[in-house]
Amino acid sequence: MSTARAERLVNLVLCLLSTRQFLNADRIRGIVPGYADAPTGDAFFRMFERDKAELRDLGIPLETGRNSGFDGTEGYRIARRDYELGEIDLEPDEAAAVALAARLWDSHDFADAARRAVVKLRAAGIDVDQGTAPAVEPRVRISEPSFAVLHAAVQAGRVVTFDHRRSSSPEPMRRVVEPWGVVSWRGRWYLVGHDRDRDATRCFRLSRIVGTVTPSGPEGAVTRPDGVDLLAIVAATAEPPPPAPPALLWIAKDRADGLRRHGRTVGERVVGGVDGDLLEIEFNHSGSVSDWIAGYGPDVLVVEPESLRESVREVLLGAMGEGER
Repeated sequence: MSTARAERLVNLVLCLLSTRQFLNADRIRGIVPGYADAPTGDAFFRMFERDKAELRDLGIPLETGRNSGFDGTEGYRIARRDYELGEIDLEPDEAAAVALAARLWDSHDFADAARRAVVKLRAAGIDVDQGTAPAVEPRVRISEPSFAVLHAAVQAGRVVTFDHRRSSSPEPMRRVVEPWGVVSWRGRWYLVGHDRDRDATRCFRLSRIVGTVTPSGPEGAVTRPDGVDLLAIVAATAEPPPPAPPALLWIAKDRADGLRRHGRTVGERVVGGVDGDLLEIEFNHSGSVSDWIAGYGPDVLVVEPESLRESVREVLLGAMGEGER
């Protein structure tokens, strides 16, 4: 959804919430910013019809009616009693799960949606504690620029076209795909769908998409077949990541038991006057390794490889910066 349309929908909702009367289309056109840009009356009505359908799809109760028997024009409003969040009764573990889900997405688009959900729950009197950090906090880092477009295309059921570079060739190839879903496998993101040119099911690694992704066709043209297991398709066809050499970590004595369980002790060392052990640990993939290690603070230091040490350092510097703000 474009920014202009999103702002227009928000203005429309605020307008219809702030009135007790039914407002007809002409009145709405004059009040709501964005509708004045329509060049003709027909263009406005088409725009308004799409916006009404969008609000109803979002679950917003749009009422239609007339203010009196002498009013010959149908109007619109949103009843606050129907729009406001109803009573919600969550158990403590359910409220904790909502807070955890709100922290799960490390993407601007999805983080905003999660924060809005938490605000609504708090407004309803649910104690959603986002300040208490769990022992292990998952993070989903979405750095692929094509993720948002592909996710939106899956939700809308639209065909996508993009250039994809295969592992065996540096030259990208044009692909036309009916997208079924975007899933994460071993720290990488994949699109799964029906490749029209090859008339077969295919999966595509998002990091190998070159340039922009272009959705096309009407909404609802693509539907995911029943019983399709997207993760099973990726696991069966995606190339395995190259094996990484074991990392060498210094861990303070009697600390970071979670890391210790995954490694083997190869020596001892004193760092900054603190006794510790040297452990070799093999990580299958690096999706959240840096966050995991950084979570132990000064109790764990990366000796090698250099790339992992720098990655952990960036995570710690980022956390310090967030704390200063």
